[in-house]
Amino acid sequence: MVDDDVIGKAYDARLMRRLLVYLWPYWRQLLVALFAIVVTSLAALAQPYLVKVAIDQYIANAQLDGVSRLAMLYIGVLLVSFAAEYLQTWTMQLTGQRIMFDLRMAIYRHLQRLDLKYYDRNPVGRLMTRVTSDVDVLNDLFTSGVVTIFGDFLTLAGIMAVMLAMNWRLALVSFAVLPLILIVTQWFRRNVRLSYRTVRGLIARINAFLQENITGMSTVQLFRREALNYQRFDEIDRQHRDANVESIFYYAVFFPAIEAISALASALILWYGGASVLQGTLTIGALAAFLQYSQRFFRPISDMSEKFNVLQAAMASSERIFTLLDEPVHVESPVAPAVQDGRASRGHIVFDRVWFAYRTPEGADPDWVLRDVSFEVRPGERIGIVGATGSGKTTMINLLLRFYDVQRGRITIDGVDVRRWDLHALRGLFSLVLQDVHLFSGTIADNIRLGDATISDEQVESAAVAVHADPFIRQLPGAYQAAVAERGATLSVGQKQLLSFARALAFEPRVLILDEATSSVDTETETVIQRALTALMAQRTTIAIAHRLSTIQDMDKILVLHKGVLREAGTHQELLAMRGIYFKLFELQYKQDGDTVEARG
Repeated sequence: MVDDDVIGKAYDARLMRRLLVYLWPYWRQLLVALFAIVVTSLAALAQPYLVKVAIDQYIANAQLDGVSRLAMLYIGVLLVSFAAEYLQTWTMQLTGQRIMFDLRMAIYRHLQRLDLKYYDRNPVGRLMTRVTSDVDVLNDLFTSGVVTIFGDFLTLAGIMAVMLAMNWRLALVSFAVLPLILIVTQWFRRNVRLSYRTVRGLIARINAFLQENITGMSTVQLFRREALNYQRFDEIDRQHRDANVESIFYYAVFFPAIEAISALASALILWYGGASVLQGTLTIGALAAFLQYSQRFFRPISDMSEKFNVLQAAMASSERIFTLLDEPVHVESPVAPAVQDGRASRGHIVFDRVWFAYRTPEGADPDWVLRDVSFEVRPGERIGIVGATGSGKTTMINLLLRFYDVQRGRITIDGVDVRRWDLHALRGLFSLVLQDVHLFSGTIADNIRLGDATISDEQVESAAVAVHADPFIRQLPGAYQAAVAERGATLSVGQKQLLSFARALAFEPRVLILDEATSSVDTETETVIQRALTALMAQRTTIAIAHRLSTIQDMDKILVLHKGVLREAGTHQELLAMRGIYFKLFELQYKQDGDTVEARG
């Protein structure tokens, strides 16, 4: 991903073409806004000219009736200008909101499709910046950049044409200050560009820091890191403040400088124009009109300078957004999947000489997590997987669910390589219960059915009863409609684990996967769950990863992994008889009880 402090080009035609794709569906609104801008510009040009006519033709000749008519016409022009500007602002703000909606939905849709390895290397806070801050910057481009800059150019061109037509000599005197404008504007653009780069990078750092530390607040407080983390945030926040203060300095110099140059232009007009009036070569009305045109001339210049920063910011943000949207999805459904509906699947799983590595260093051998792993899980069979931490147990599940793809070998279900399955059909075969349960904001029932409207309230309650979650749910205010806080903060670890069981069973999976599913449950609750699972697993293929060997002793087969290699396989009794790795694990686990392994076995 592009680093957050990369500012990008001031203008990139390739990126602009891609941005205009999101604007194109709203071309009718764009035409309305353009029409309104043209009307606003014409109204702005008419007002000083009406003042000139009023002074030269009516006030100078004491014709009050003419002045009254022009005053009414002037008010009419103001009303037209107000209506046109309102129409343009409303139309473009509404269009900007719709484009932001489309962009955020496109980004979120892509985030849901990206492989898990992408999230392994990209901080969540940085991704949140893409969806929030960067999209907001593009809204500024569409609402006050793409269209309104056309109005600024139109106003500038119109003013210059009118001034040259009225008196080309006085117009050239007015334009004498343009080199000063160019110098100040160039200074402003160059320095604000650097300042903006720093601000954008620090915003992303703040988001990433906050996301990481708020999520891990319990760890922060447990290990008394409040003061240290406060100091680190203070440093980042201080840098962000200083960068903003620096940019404020440039704005504070630029706009008064433009005003001073505008005043200088007015002074030149009064000096040269006043002399022309005295000589009779210029009317007082024309001089008054020139002064008004001069003031209006510098307003679009300062506006365009600020719009340059909007454009520059939009180019940087769009580059980061499109880099994210262009991130390839490696794990996706094949164009012509061999299996599109998994409801008839028997759940026959085969690992055939599977090799896998999360990291593949350039110019070096891959850091293999699994090495030449082969085994078979027959329909309805219950398989336990054990091994030391880092032996590759959870990796096997990730490969089976196609969160990652194997580098060598293959994994088949019912004889079909999982890479040839439709991805939704493949994952619809499974229910996965993890050690670290993730609950969403909503109700208890929402977290069990996870938005699947086909799961009725009766099925939700039936699943909860089956795993003995119903008693504690009934005690909550609102029972199944009780609110669940973010990440289930108001529930105990054991209660969240029971809800994850209910969630898994409510979807009636063909294959049930338990990844350390009972490690966070107390012994009494574990006994209750084990009785429920025995009946539930009878009709399902089951794969259970466990550190507690007691939870898998009655499995049909137990696989023993060691450093990514499948070293042993068999029933509980067969593995004990081998007196190998499983025997040592079993011995270590029960050694503290003072019983012999033979007695336990």
